[in-house]
Amino acid sequence: MGIKAVSKDFILKLEGYGLTTAEIHYHIPDHPRLLQQFIWQDYDIAPLFPQLKKFLDFWQRELDGALHSVRVAHDQLLKPSEWKSVDGLFRLN
Repeated sequence: MGIKAVSKDFILKLEGYGLTTAEIHYHIPDHPRLLQQFIWQDYDIAPLFPQLKKFLDFWQRELDGALHSVRVAHDQLLKPSEWKSVDGLFRLN
């Protein structure tokens, strides 16, 4: 058997990337008083969020819908293990 390749996603997690979700509200070009919602997800590094900034720059440069607001949630997927003390003894037959 050969060495199995490690997934790109796993390597990103080891490099400190976490899952970032952005809730983007924007004005509909034909009806500027109405807002539409778009959900964006990608691996990114908090607190600078270079991938999200790159996407928002693209949005403002290439798309007609003017941005209204962006709400961001981020979770670091790889974390140090948690250790918990347990009082008691469990016996299995």
